[in-house]
Amino acid sequence: MGNEFRFASVALVLGACIASPANGQDNTRNNSVVLPPIDVTSSRIGTGIVGTSTTVITADEIAGAPEMTLQEILSREAGIQTVSLFGGVNGTASTVDVRGFGVTSPSNVLVLVDGRRFNDSDLTGFDFSLIPRNSIDRIEITRGNSGGVLYGDGAVGGVINIVTKNGIGQAPNARIEGAFGSLRTGEAKISASGSYKGFSGAAFGNAFQSDGYRDHNLTIQEQGVGDFRYRTNEGSVFFNISGDNLRQQLPGPRNIANGPFVGNFNEYVTDRRGTNTPLDFGNRQNVAVRGGITRNLWNGAELIVDGSVRQKDTQFASFAPLNGFLPLNIPTSYNETELTTMSVTPRVNIDQAFGDVRATMIAGVDVYKTKYESDRAAFQGARPNHLYDMNQTTIGGYALPTFTLYNNTDVAAGARLQYNSFHARDNFDPTAPVGPLGANPQGLPLDTSETDHALHIGVEHRFNPVFAVFARAAHTFRLPNIDERVGMAPVLTVTNFNLRTQQSNDYEGGIRVRWNGFSLQSSAYNMYLTDELHFSPITFANTNLDPTHRYGVENAALYQLTENVLLKGTLSYTRAVFRSGPFAGNDVPEVARWSGSAGVSWNIYQKYLVFDGVLRFVGKRFMDGDEANTGALMVPAHTVVDLRLGGEGERLFWALSVQNVFNQLYFDYGLDTSFPGNQFFSVYPLPGRTVLLRAGAKF
Repeated sequence: MGNEFRFASVALVLGACIASPANGQDNTRNNSVVLPPIDVTSSRIGTGIVGTSTTVITADEIAGAPEMTLQEILSREAGIQTVSLFGGVNGTASTVDVRGFGVTSPSNVLVLVDGRRFNDSDLTGFDFSLIPRNSIDRIEITRGNSGGVLYGDGAVGGVINIVTKNGIGQAPNARIEGAFGSLRTGEAKISASGSYKGFSGAAFGNAFQSDGYRDHNLTIQEQGVGDFRYRTNEGSVFFNISGDNLRQQLPGPRNIANGPFVGNFNEYVTDRRGTNTPLDFGNRQNVAVRGGITRNLWNGAELIVDGSVRQKDTQFASFAPLNGFLPLNIPTSYNETELTTMSVTPRVNIDQAFGDVRATMIAGVDVYKTKYESDRAAFQGARPNHLYDMNQTTIGGYALPTFTLYNNTDVAAGARLQYNSFHARDNFDPTAPVGPLGANPQGLPLDTSETDHALHIGVEHRFNPVFAVFARAAHTFRLPNIDERVGMAPVLTVTNFNLRTQQSNDYEGGIRVRWNGFSLQSSAYNMYLTDELHFSPITFANTNLDPTHRYGVENAALYQLTENVLLKGTLSYTRAVFRSGPFAGNDVPEVARWSGSAGVSWNIYQKYLVFDGVLRFVGKRFMDGDEANTGALMVPAHTVVDLRLGGEGERLFWALSVQNVFNQLYFDYGLDTSFPGNQFFSVYPLPGRTVLLRAGAKF
């Protein structure tokens, strides 16, 4: 491991050299190192959990980004990697990985919307395409597992909080825009907001359609968000409703084979845009309602009571692929699933000063109730073989006090205690039609409960306005999600819903530098996990892995070169390895060791003509399923350059974006299902160069 720590040390030094101090004016556009003040009604993080590595992506950054999706924008940040399936159309079926979790990243990165959990209790995690980009005010990233104290299980790699816009303090305004580009992509957006006395409102709508990069890759999506608030001196009330409708064709993988049993072919080379699954599809409908009140109890103390109800309906159909062992287009499965999540999350915020000591605290109770109903049939319209009926209840109490001493030292220590109850039943119908692969036996019933805890202690000391150091230690946990308990199960074996809860211990230290036009954040971390939860796409079984270890170095720097030119760079070294078992010392698949980005923002002529360019680099990775690290075929390293030229006047705005300027042909997810004497790999090609023209008007 000594060589790896030397590599990590090099990364730390390189991060400090990304930019050098120089005089220049500070520019908040693209300034992602230091967290701004945060509305406590939108987030529990406040100005950041003490001791953590944090980043904020502003609305200006999002608007000026040449990338099409939020996942791609997030991939520019330190320590974040992405995986995209089905051509990555509009970001659907694309996941965000913080600190090296590979294929299980959707369940190890906790995503919030306005400070409230939005991860679903299934394997898909959070789909960033749910949130219209024009509705986002900022994105807050808190790395590491300390967020588990405030938000509960699942915050292992980090927490991503999407804060949406509202109409507070705004004059009535509206905005319409349209876009069209490569792959017959079209998009229409409309938004409006405003306020009158204590009332405010905002509404956002979005419609998207694209043929996609692959054959049988059509994606159609409609979204809407409405936000309404009322404020007085004593407190506030808010109500938010959002909806999403997605219809997507699923082109499946391109396969590469070599062996006497599987044959010899390479679809990635001969027909990388083709499909073997011309009938597969996946549809989804989402509705979320949130509301709450804030009440000022006394000066420096407030009570917040809010809650939400979310329902997600999905339909998925699969058919025998072209190069499979069954006749083409025979139905193999059809699933209809309804997932409902209800929550109530009261809490108090305290902010008091005692001489040279400022004390702040957030404390509260979270109650979440999840109900999962999934019908699994041989084909659409058939009577289901399995009707999975599950429900999960979590009740957590937490407190995180923070003390600021002499205005230069912050110390925080907090804890969460969470009770978890889970019940599962498989209502099996042996008389229902059976698909060509047969049907699994009835799953074993499960009634289980447990109590888990999360801890955080962190410190930050500011030696002067230029230089600060921070450190933390934390423990958290991740419950098995419902899909992991159900899984797809090995064919013709009994489903066992019982899995152990994943545990994580995390340690981190770093520095922050801010001098004139220069900013730097650099940190190193160590994370030790036991009972890590993993879904095998080879056996279709869910298991607890042998103990794993994650460690790395993350660097992010900004340099205001001139009043109108801002440079930004990131460099990260990420390791995820097995600590014991048959794969001890091997890399966890689908985690690149090196990743980084470099960007420039140039206000060529005020806001009327602005240029943004971003380079994103990701190193090679072992394929999913290659825990043995044979490396017979690896997910390749790739470098992508994205450019945008745009501008806006008093009423009109426009932008021309080019993604993957140099037409890099690559994929970022691959599955190795090889067996002795035969090599078989499945990969998901991503688009080459694409162009998008956007224009609109403001009122």
